Amino acid sequence: MSSTIYHTDMPGLKLANRGKVRDVYDLGEALLIVATDRLSAFDVVFSDPIPGKGSVLTRVSAHWFEATSRIVKNHCLAATVDQYPAACREYAGQLDGRSMLARKAKPLPVECVVRGYLDGSAWKEYRKTGKVASGHALPKGLRQRSRLPEPIFSPATKEELGQHDENIDEARAADILGKDAFEFVRDKSLALYRFGHEAMLAKGIVLSDTKFEFGWMDGEIILIDECMTPDSSRFWEADTYTPGPHAAFSFDKQFVRDYVESIGWEKKPPAPRLPEEIIRKTSERYEKIAKLILEG
Repeated sequence: MSSTIYHTDMPGLKLANRGKVRDVYDLGEALLIVATDRLSAFDVVFSDPIPGKGSVLTRVSAHWFEATSRIVKNHCLAATVDQYPAACREYAGQLDGRSMLARKAKPLPVECVVRGYLDGSAWKEYRKTGKVASGHALPKGLRQRSRLPEPIFSPATKEELGQHDENIDEARAADILGKDAFEFVRDKSLALYRFGHEAMLAKGIVLSDTKFEFGWMDGEIILIDECMTPDSSRFWEADTYTPGPHAAFSFDKQFVRDYVESIGWEKKPPAPRLPEEIIRKTSERYEKIAKLILEG
């Protein structure tokens, strides 16, 4: 595994963007996407890195991109440095295990969330209204983390760094994307979730919900960004999962969210510093879910 990296420094390459977690370089015909060890929670980037996190995100995404390529085309071209252009190879120490060569695509302005279980913001909305922001009415009497009768598509807007994404209904998402594009990403997102849920349940993992992003490339829509990682998903240990107030053991950054909420952080910059124990346990959870997904 490569050393901990908070941000990359590759002066011979053209830096196009530093996102919450990824540094993106423009190589002309393709993008070089580097997953750093930065942590973002509640849309705020923390100053403390999580060792190994970027490697986990890249390895897990590469696995799912390959496994789901029959469902929808994705942006992944390669994930090993020796397959990159020669200009990248002098930076192998920063790239090895945490980077991906990707097709260029124009991101769609809507995030595609699929929920198979009632938790997070959907649980909060359900308690107030009996439905979720996407417009889906749900049965009465559901408990927190109840499995839903069917997975639901729950779109959200994509906001700028430091601003919270907004859950929206399907009608608004269709207005933003257009009917055909909306139906395509909805159907593909649901198919991806069902595939991942079944594959992970066989390995003792419950995929509660996950977020996908899509982009336009040469007139078609492809899957971009990341795929079913502990940054974009809620993963629970199947043996400890049960509906109700007692949370199952999680393999994602919910562990950090719970900590910062417990200390009263108001979810606005600056983010609080993380104790060493929280950093270590978060890193361990990320490595554990990667091992379960990749090795079973």
